Amino acid sequence: MQTDHEREHHERDRNDGVPAFPIPSRIPVFPLPNVVLFPKTYLPLHIFEPRYRAMVADAAMSGQCIGMALLKEGWETDYYGHPAVFSMGCVGRLVSVQPLTDGRSNILLQGLERFQIEREWYDNAYREATIAVTVRGTEVSLDPMVRQRLFAILESYLRSRDDVPTWQELFREEVSDEIVVNTLSTYLECTPLEKQFLLEADSLHQQARRLSDLIEFMMHDQAGAKGWG
Repeated sequence: MQTDHEREHHERDRNDGVPAFPIPSRIPVFPLPNVVLFPKTYLPLHIFEPRYRAMVADAAMSGQCIGMALLKEGWETDYYGHPAVFSMGCVGRLVSVQPLTDGRSNILLQGLERFQIEREWYDNAYREATIAVTVRGTEVSLDPMVRQRLFAILESYLRSRDDVPTWQELFREEVSDEIVVNTLSTYLECTPLEKQFLLEADSLHQQARRLSDLIEFMMHDQAGAKGWG
């Protein structure tokens, strides 16, 4: 975890040497039941509820950061209140806001870093939180054996679905392991709870291993469904 001072003076982005985008210690939190944001990925969202319209307007004016957090089971009974969320989420930088004529908007978030909620605030119509940014360190490459297993299982899964061309770009050599793992975590057909399990991994290696296991489970489920047919 990083202190506020460390967060504000985060030396360099892990990949390209560009200064990291400053993440405020208190940010608005956007809780959803089916969305988990990962670092180094992009998330388009349609904003229509009045409280979240206000959230986007405030974020655009100050900080430009929104924390995405997954709602816990049972959220339906208190959706318009403050239902419980998982304490770990991901900070998204507000890359663009496209206002619509009726007050709604389409936004694009860029995943920055994971965060841990330390305290929640309800001063506004939307939820805010004091956060601690959770950085995994400088690890951006996988152990060759971990990478080999992930790619082998992934290729088998995609071939079983005739879906290799869709993911072709992800196999290019210049795409970093970190982006590969987070992109797969985002777009593969895992449940929201499984995606949260991936987000909470302590390291890139652990996330890749969890991802490999999930893909194997999906393949077994798929084979079982065909068998019952």
